[in-house]
Amino acid sequence: MATLDVKIPDIGDFKDVPVIEVHVKPGDTVAAEDPIVTLESDKATMEVPAPAAGKVVEVLIKAGDRVSQGVLAIRVEPVGNG
Repeated sequence: MATLDVKIPDIGDFKDVPVIEVHVKPGDTVAAEDPIVTLESDKATMEVPAPAAGKVVEVLIKAGDRVSQGVLAIRVEPVGNG
């Protein structure tokens, strides 16, 4: 079955932003817009939401990693896509 790659979105002019928390693990079920990762940029935190409902297949980042826009974070197997 096809998987959906979840990448770090545009986080402004920041690069190498620390991952504060990963909210999911393989096997977890997520709903669209559920927070999956929390990043810290400057003095603010930003949650990266799940783009679609589905089952988490693979988590490619962990707390403490530093990420930039476009980094592959998680793979989700979407549900309800007929």
